[in-house]
Amino acid sequence: MNVSDINLDFERAHRIGFDEAILCEGKRTDQIIRILDEAQVKGAPFLLTRLSAAAYEELEPGHRSAIDYDEVSRTGYFGTRDVTPSRPIRVAVVPAGTSDTSVSRETVRTLHYFGEEVIEVCDVGIAGLWRLLDRIEEIREKPVIIVAAGMDGALPSIICGLVTGVAIAVPTSVGYGVCDGGRTALNAALASCAPGLLSVNIDNGYGAACAALRT
Repeated sequence: MNVSDINLDFERAHRIGFDEAILCEGKRTDQIIRILDEAQVKGAPFLLTRLSAAAYEELEPGHRSAIDYDEVSRTGYFGTRDVTPSRPIRVAVVPAGTSDTSVSRETVRTLHYFGEEVIEVCDVGIAGLWRLLDRIEEIREKPVIIVAAGMDGALPSIICGLVTGVAIAVPTSVGYGVCDGGRTALNAALASCAPGLLSVNIDNGYGAACAALRT
Protein backbone atom coordinates (compact mmCIF):
# COMPACT_ATOMS: atom_id res chain seq x y z
CA MET A 1 0.00 0.00 0.00
CA ASN A 2 1.50 3.30 -1.11
CA VAL A 3 0.52 6.05 1.34
CA SER A 4 1.62 9.57 0.46
CA ASP A 5 2.84 11.86 3.24
CA ILE A 6 1.66 14.88 1.22
CA ASN A 7 -1.97 15.91 0.79
CA LEU A 8 -2.24 19.47 -0.47
CA ASP A 9 -5.32 21.59 0.17
CA PHE A 10 -6.10 23.24 -3.17
CA GLU A 11 -9.64 24.14 -2.06
CA ARG A 12 -8.72 26.20 1.00
CA ALA A 13 -9.24 29.54 -0.75
CA HIS A 14 -12.84 28.59 -1.52
CA ARG A 15 -13.45 27.81 2.16
CA ILE A 16 -11.68 30.60 4.00
CA GLY A 17 -10.69 33.19 1.39
CA PHE A 18 -6.96 32.57 1.07
CA ASP A 19 -4.72 29.72 -0.08
CA GLU A 20 -2.79 27.14 1.87
CA ALA A 21 0.79 28.08 2.71
CA ILE A 22 3.60 25.55 2.91
CA LEU A 23 5.56 25.45 6.16
CA CYS A 24 8.99 24.30 4.98
CA GLU A 25 10.62 24.04 8.39
CA GLY A 26 10.80 20.37 9.39
CA LYS A 27 10.24 19.09 5.86
CA ARG A 28 12.90 17.19 3.94
CA THR A 29 14.12 18.62 0.65
CA ASP A 30 12.52 15.77 -1.32
CA GLN A 31 9.17 16.53 0.34
CA ILE A 32 9.36 20.21 -0.61
CA ILE A 33 10.29 19.26 -4.16
CA ARG A 34 7.31 16.89 -4.44
CA ILE A 35 5.01 19.64 -3.16
CA LEU A 36 6.34 22.07 -5.75
CA ASP A 37 6.08 19.44 -8.48
CA GLU A 38 2.41 18.87 -7.64
CA ALA A 39 1.73 22.60 -7.47
CA GLN A 40 3.37 23.06 -10.86
CA VAL A 41 1.21 20.36 -12.41
CA LYS A 42 -1.91 22.03 -10.98
CA GLY A 43 -0.73 25.47 -12.03
CA ALA A 44 -1.14 26.56 -8.41
CA PRO A 45 1.08 29.19 -6.80
CA PHE A 46 2.15 28.73 -3.19
CA LEU A 47 3.43 30.84 -0.34
CA LEU A 48 6.40 29.09 1.28
CA THR A 49 7.17 29.96 4.91
CA ARG A 50 10.20 29.19 7.09
CA LEU A 51 12.24 28.29 4.04
CA SER A 52 15.85 28.65 5.16
CA ALA A 53 18.52 29.83 2.75
CA ALA A 54 20.18 26.40 3.00
CA ALA A 55 16.92 24.61 2.13
CA TYR A 56 16.30 27.01 -0.74
CA GLU A 57 19.75 26.28 -2.18
CA GLU A 58 19.05 22.53 -2.03
CA LEU A 59 16.06 22.82 -4.35
CA GLU A 60 16.32 22.00 -8.02
CA PRO A 61 17.40 24.94 -10.22
CA GLY A 62 14.04 24.98 -12.02
CA HIS A 63 12.18 25.35 -8.74
CA ARG A 64 14.58 27.99 -7.40
CA SER A 65 14.09 30.10 -10.52
CA ALA A 66 10.31 29.94 -9.98
CA ILE A 67 10.57 31.23 -6.40
CA ASP A 68 10.69 34.88 -5.37
CA TYR A 69 12.80 34.27 -2.26
CA ASP A 70 13.41 36.63 0.66
CA GLU A 71 16.12 35.48 3.05
CA VAL A 72 15.22 37.90 5.88
CA SER A 73 11.65 36.61 6.26
CA ARG A 74 12.52 33.10 5.00
CA THR A 75 9.52 33.26 2.67
CA GLY A 76 9.15 32.39 -0.98
CA TYR A 77 6.48 33.02 -3.59
CA PHE A 78 6.30 29.98 -5.85
CA GLY A 79 4.77 30.70 -9.22
CA THR A 80 2.79 33.78 -10.12
CA ARG A 81 -0.34 34.80 -8.28
CA ASP A 82 -2.46 37.34 -10.15
CA VAL A 83 -3.45 39.72 -7.37
CA THR A 84 -4.20 43.41 -7.71
CA PRO A 85 -4.72 45.32 -4.46
CA SER A 86 -8.36 46.33 -4.49
CA ARG A 87 -8.62 48.55 -1.42
CA PRO A 88 -6.70 51.27 0.40
CA ILE A 89 -3.86 50.30 2.73
CA ARG A 90 -5.44 49.01 5.96
CA VAL A 91 -2.52 47.44 7.83
CA ALA A 92 0.44 48.91 9.68
CA VAL A 93 3.22 46.49 10.62
CA VAL A 94 5.31 47.76 13.51
CA PRO A 95 8.46 45.89 14.64
CA ALA A 96 9.77 47.19 17.95
CA GLY A 97 13.41 46.82 16.98
CA THR A 98 15.65 45.81 14.12
CA SER A 99 16.05 42.38 15.73
CA ASP A 100 12.30 41.79 15.29
CA THR A 101 12.44 42.45 11.55
CA SER A 102 12.63 38.82 10.40
CA VAL A 103 9.28 38.14 12.06
CA SER A 104 7.64 41.37 10.90
CA ARG A 105 8.87 40.76 7.36
CA GLU A 106 7.14 37.37 7.40
CA THR A 107 3.94 39.28 8.14
CA VAL A 108 4.58 41.82 5.39
CA ARG A 109 5.49 39.22 2.78
CA THR A 110 2.41 37.13 3.62
CA LEU A 111 0.13 40.14 3.24
CA HIS A 112 1.82 41.16 -0.01
CA TYR A 113 1.38 37.64 -1.39
CA PHE A 114 -2.36 37.90 -0.84
CA GLY A 115 -2.57 41.37 -2.40
CA GLU A 116 -2.68 43.40 0.81
CA GLU A 117 -0.40 46.44 0.84
CA VAL A 118 0.96 47.66 4.19
CA ILE A 119 2.96 50.43 5.76
CA GLU A 120 5.97 49.48 7.87
CA VAL A 121 6.95 51.56 10.88
CA CYS A 122 10.27 50.18 12.09
CA ASP A 123 12.45 50.50 15.18
CA VAL A 124 10.04 52.35 17.46
CA GLY A 125 10.53 50.30 20.64
CA ILE A 126 9.94 51.65 24.12
CA ALA A 127 13.62 52.25 24.94
CA GLY A 128 13.17 55.48 22.98
CA LEU A 129 9.47 56.23 23.22
CA TRP A 130 9.83 59.48 21.27
CA ARG A 131 10.39 57.37 18.14
CA LEU A 132 6.90 55.89 18.47
CA LEU A 133 5.32 59.25 19.28
CA ASP A 134 6.87 60.71 16.12
CA ARG A 135 4.97 58.10 14.04
CA ILE A 136 1.84 57.45 16.10
CA GLU A 137 -0.51 59.56 13.96
CA GLU A 138 0.54 57.59 10.87
CA ILE A 139 -0.10 54.33 12.73
CA ARG A 140 -3.48 55.52 14.04
CA GLU A 141 -4.78 55.95 10.52
CA LYS A 142 -4.82 52.18 9.91
CA PRO A 143 -7.66 49.93 11.10
CA VAL A 144 -5.29 46.99 11.73
CA ILE A 145 -1.95 47.32 13.52
CA ILE A 146 0.40 44.35 13.89
CA VAL A 147 3.15 44.84 16.47
CA ALA A 148 6.16 42.52 16.65
CA ALA A 149 8.12 42.78 19.89
CA GLY A 150 10.42 40.63 21.98
CA MET A 151 12.26 41.33 25.26
CA ASP A 152 9.61 42.63 27.71
CA GLY A 153 6.97 42.76 24.97
CA ALA A 154 5.61 46.12 26.15
CA LEU A 155 5.11 47.84 22.78
CA PRO A 156 1.88 46.04 21.73
CA SER A 157 0.15 47.16 24.94
CA ILE A 158 1.31 50.74 24.52
CA ILE A 159 0.13 50.92 20.92
CA CYS A 160 -3.17 49.21 21.74
CA GLY A 161 -3.84 51.97 24.27
CA LEU A 162 -3.25 54.67 21.66
CA VAL A 163 -5.20 53.50 18.60
CA THR A 164 -8.81 52.79 17.66
CA GLY A 165 -7.97 49.93 15.28
CA VAL A 166 -7.46 46.24 15.92
CA ALA A 167 -4.07 45.66 17.57
CA ILE A 168 -2.41 42.26 17.09
CA ALA A 169 0.71 41.35 19.07
CA VAL A 170 3.38 39.08 17.64
CA PRO A 171 5.66 38.14 20.55
CA THR A 172 9.13 37.41 19.21
CA SER A 173 11.87 35.19 20.58
CA VAL A 174 14.28 38.15 20.65
CA GLY A 175 15.94 38.56 24.05
CA TYR A 176 17.97 36.62 26.56
CA GLY A 177 17.78 35.25 30.08
CA VAL A 178 14.28 35.63 31.53
CA CYS A 179 12.94 36.54 28.08
CA ASP A 180 12.78 32.74 27.78
CA GLY A 181 12.60 32.46 24.00
CA GLY A 182 9.66 34.87 23.72
CA ARG A 183 7.52 33.50 26.54
CA THR A 184 7.89 36.71 28.54
CA ALA A 185 6.65 38.77 25.58
CA LEU A 186 3.79 36.32 25.01
CA ASN A 187 2.75 36.46 28.66
CA ALA A 188 2.92 40.27 28.54
CA ALA A 189 0.50 40.29 25.59
CA LEU A 190 -1.86 37.82 27.26
CA ALA A 191 -1.77 39.72 30.56
CA SER A 192 -2.10 43.15 28.97
CA CYS A 193 -4.45 45.66 30.54
CA ALA A 194 -4.87 47.38 27.15
CA PRO A 195 -8.44 46.36 26.27
CA GLY A 196 -8.83 44.32 23.13
CA LEU A 197 -5.19 43.44 22.47
CA LEU A 198 -5.00 40.19 20.51
CA SER A 199 -1.96 37.92 20.33
CA VAL A 200 -0.66 35.15 18.12
CA ASN A 201 2.02 32.62 19.02
CA ILE A 202 5.72 33.41 19.39
CA ASP A 203 7.36 34.45 16.10
CA ASN A 204 4.12 33.75 14.20
CA GLY A 205 4.22 36.60 11.69
CA TYR A 206 2.32 34.46 9.21
CA GLY A 207 -0.52 33.91 11.70
CA ALA A 208 -0.79 37.64 12.38
CA ALA A 209 -1.05 38.32 8.65
CA CYS A 210 -3.83 35.73 8.33
CA ALA A 211 -5.70 37.35 11.21
CA ALA A 212 -5.44 40.69 9.40
CA LEU A 213 -6.76 39.11 6.20
CA ARG A 214 -9.84 37.95 8.11
CA THR A 215 -10.69 41.42 9.43
